[in-house]
Amino acid sequence: MSTDPWGRVDDDGTVYVRTAEGERAVGSWQAGEPEEALAYFHRKYDELAGQVQLLEQRVRGTDLAPAQAEASIVKLREAVADAHAIGDLQALTARLDGLTELVAQRREEVKAAREQARAEARAVKERIVAEAERIAEETTHWKSGGERLRQLVEEWKAADRIDRVTEAALWKRLSAARTAFAKRRKQYFAGLDEQREGIRAAKERIVAEAEALADSTDWGPTAAVYRELMQQWKSAGRASREAEDELWGRFKAAQDQFFQARSAVFAERDASLAANAQVKEELLAEAEKILPVTDARTARGALRHLLERWEAAGPVPREQRDRLEGGLRRVDEAVRKAEEAEWKRSNPEARARAQSTVDQLRTSIDQLEKRLSKAQAAGRAKDVKEAEEALIARRSWLEEAERTLAEFS
Repeated sequence: MSTDPWGRVDDDGTVYVRTAEGERAVGSWQAGEPEEALAYFHRKYDELAGQVQLLEQRVRGTDLAPAQAEASIVKLREAVADAHAIGDLQALTARLDGLTELVAQRREEVKAAREQARAEARAVKERIVAEAERIAEETTHWKSGGERLRQLVEEWKAADRIDRVTEAALWKRLSAARTAFAKRRKQYFAGLDEQREGIRAAKERIVAEAEALADSTDWGPTAAVYRELMQQWKSAGRASREAEDELWGRFKAAQDQFFQARSAVFAERDASLAANAQVKEELLAEAEKILPVTDARTARGALRHLLERWEAAGPVPREQRDRLEGGLRRVDEAVRKAEEAEWKRSNPEARARAQSTVDQLRTSIDQLEKRLSKAQAAGRAKDVKEAEEALIARRSWLEEAERTLAEFS
C-alpha cells in the first residue's frame, strides 16, 4: 500500500482520495507501481484545478454574464464532487464558493446597472414625450416643428427599452402628440387658404381701382389716392404667391402709367418755369448780401422789398424749389433773430432787472468782505472758510450779471 497526503493506493490496486468526509474510491490501478497511480490521479486533479483557475480568470477579468458564470460553476462543482482525482478537492470547492459569491455580487451590480439604465431611458423617453406634447400644443413654426418631431422619434428609437407597460403608455402619448400636431397644422393651412382668398379679393378691388385711375390727369388728388391704395395693399397681407405676383404686376403697371404721364407733364411745365428760377437765383444772391445783419430795421425793409419781387417772379421747377425757398428762409431767420436781439437790448424792464441784479450782488459782496475781515481778525477759521467760499460764488455771479447788463449798452 502506497500513501499520499491526499490519497493512497490499496494492496488490491484501489485508489482512494482523502476528503473532509473521509476516503472515497476514485479508481483502480493494476498496471504499474502505486506511485504511478498517484501521479496519474494527481494530473487529473491538476486538470480540474486548471479549469477552476480559468473560470476565476474569466469571472474576474471579463464581462462574463452572471448566468453563464453560474452554469460553469455548477458544472465544475459537480465535476469536483465526483472527481476521479487526488488532491485538495475541498480547496477547489471553496474557490468555487468564492466564485459563487462574486458572481452573485456581479449579478446584483448588473441588475442595478440595468435598473439605472432603464431609469435613464425612461427619463429620456419622458423628456421626448414632453417636448413632443409641447410642440403639438404650442408650436406654430410648422416646418421646424415637424422636423423636430421626426428627430424625437429617431431619439426614441435610439434610446434603451424600458418596461413594456411604461413603454407602451409613453409611445401612445408620443403618437397622440404627433397626430395632434398634424391635425393642428392641417387646420392652420386650411384657415390660411381661406384667409389668403379673402386677401386676394381685397387686392382685386385695390387693383381695379388703380387701373380705373391710370388715365387720370387730376395729378394731385390722384397721386394721393395711389398712395392710399399702396398703404391698403401693404396692410392687406399676402395672398398666395401666384395671385400675389399677378395682382402686383397689374397694380404696378397702372401706377407706373399714371406717374409716368404725370412726370412727362411736369417735365414740360418745369421747362417753361426755368426763366422764373433764374430770376429767383438772382434775388436769392441779392438777399444773401444782407448777411451778416448789422441793422435789423434796414435789413427787414430790404428783405420785404425782395419778397415782393420774389412772389412776382412766379413758380419754379420742382427740383429747384426747395433749395431756393430754403435759402430765402435762412436769410429771413437771420433777420428775425437780429430783430429779437435788438428788442432785448432796448427793453427797459429787462435792463432794469439786470441793473438790480448787479447792485444786489455788489452789496452782498461788500457785506461778505466785511464778515471775512472780522472772522480773520477773530481767528475763526470755519467762518473764514465759509465767507471765502461765498465770496467766490458771488463774484462769479457778478461777472455773469455784468456781462448781461453790458448787452443793453
